[in-house]
Formats: sequence, C-alpha cells, structure tokens
Amino acid sequence: MARTYGRWTGGTLSARTFLKPHHVASAVFHPAWIPPSLDPSVERLKRIRVIAGAVASVGVYTVLEGGFDITELLENALTASAVLLFVTPLTVGVMLFVWRRTGTVRQLRVPLLDSLKLLLLFIGCVVAVVLLAQTTNSSGSVLMILGVGATMMWMLIFVAYGAVRVSGNFFGTAAVHRCLPALLATVTSWLMAIPDLVTGDLHGLGLTMGVVFILGAPVTVTAIALLETGRLRRRYGIRLATHPASLPPVPGPVPPVPPVPPSGLPHVPPQGNPYGPTHPLPPYVPGAGGHPYAPGTGGNPYAPRPPYGPQGHGPYGG
Repeated sequence: MARTYGRWTGGTLSARTFLKPHHVASAVFHPAWIPPSLDPSVERLKRIRVIAGAVASVGVYTVLEGGFDITELLENALTASAVLLFVTPLTVGVMLFVWRRTGTVRQLRVPLLDSLKLLLLFIGCVVAVVLLAQTTNSSGSVLMILGVGATMMWMLIFVAYGAVRVSGNFFGTAAVHRCLPALLATVTSWLMAIPDLVTGDLHGLGLTMGVVFILGAPVTVTAIALLETGRLRRRYGIRLATHPASLPPVPGPVPPVPPVPPSGLPHVPPQGNPYGPTHPLPPYVPGAGGHPYAPGTGGNPYAPRPPYGPQGHGPYGG
C-alpha cells in the first residue's frame, strides 16, 4: 500500500481546524485508511454497540454512587486503556492463529501496523490527559493553572470524541477483518465486567441492581455484535474464521441512477393550446370587428335585407 501525503487524515486538517478539537479527533481517530461501512443497517448496529460500550466503559454506577467524578472517570479511562493494550493484541493474535490455514500474516502487515499505531496513539492521549489533570491539581501558580487547564480542556474534548470514534472502528481493525471490531468490543466489555462479578464488588448497589448494571452492557454489546457479524455473513459472505485474503470481494459503492429520458414520440414537437395565455386575443373576438358574421357589422352575406333601400332610393324614386 502506497504511503501518500494525507493518507492518515485524508488531507482534512488545517491550522484553523485545530481550534475545533472534535474535528481533529474525527480526523485522527477515524483515519482515511479505514474502509467505509458496507451496509447502512450494519452502521446503525455499530452505533448502538458504541452506546452500549460507552455504558460499559464509564459505568452507570459512577453516577449512581455519588455524582459524576472527573477523577474517577480518568481512573476508569486509565484502567480501560490498560485492558485495551492487553486485550486487543492478544485477541488479534488468536485470530491470526485461526487464520493461518487460509492465509499468512505478511498479507495483513500494513493494516495490522496501522491499527497498532492507532491503539498506541489513543492510549498515549489518555495518559497525557491524566498527567495534565494531575499537574493542574498540584500546581499553585495561577498562570500554570490557566495554561495547563486550557490545554487539558482541549485534550479532554479531543480524547472524548476520539473514544467515540475508536469505539466504532475499534482502532481500525476493520481494515484487517470486517468482523474484528465486533469481536473486540465483545471481549473488552466482558473483561471489564467479569472482575466485578468475581470479586463481588457491586459498587454500593444492591444485588439485583448491581448485576443488572454490570451485566447489562456486555450482554447488550454481545447481542449487537452477533447481529452485526451475522448480517455480514448472510449478505456478504464475510466469516470471522476465514482469513481476510480468502474472503469474497465486497461490493463497491452503488453507481448513481442515470436520468430517465422524457416519454413520448421522439420527433413530435411539444403540443400546446394555440389560444393559450401567450396569444393576446383569439382571431375572432366579438365586438372587435374581426368576426365576419357578427350581428350589426354587415358582414353576413345571407342576412335578410329590405327589398328596397333607404327612402329616396326605390325603383321609382322617392
């Protein structure tokens, strides 16, 4: 794959774009090399999966326990980053072992390296936000607080939007295999929930509420991921256990429908009303002198006339 300028961001970034961190996050964390979605229905399922994954990452109990705590949120983000750094390469490695019979790792070298770069970039940004938050809290200088605080707010928006993007594409692993994002989302959500179930840590909630909120997100993510992979298998023949090089070619974008020519005979000019509004008056308008048989105009040759003309013009004089 050729390395061209703007291959990562698609050439969409400019100096003015950096004033909008969410635009920068969309360009950085959803690179141009990630393939577009095959089906609008699959894209809708992916968005629902992202929402459920966000519930699993942040945790509903964070709000229910005592309000929204930014410090606890950053700690959860660090924990999730550590889980991702461990789970993502391990899961992909297992799938590479499964695919070894139908293809080689060398065929996937470029997308694998790109996905690893995106994973490390996101984790590095999360760590940078946590360090900036700690620096802001421990600093006693007003100028330091203002400068670092402004940078931290920009980075916080940047990472938040980036988290939404990577939850959908899961670090661009769709460039490796279309089913990998759904698989990774399922594995990650369960690994985030199982420790709480094993240790019995329900975060201050009752048994019923704790089980519902801990298992609700991974069960939802798993169900949506099964629907997503099932639809890819039925409609496009994409199976998770098949090496990407052995999969059938995916359909390209649907070409636009050509314009339909007008119906009717090809050589007949359009017909219209000769006395339509474009003509000022019809040729015989009553009272205008144009009607040859209008009463009182003398134009009717068969109108009855007196046998003698006016007085003084008879046959014997008047």
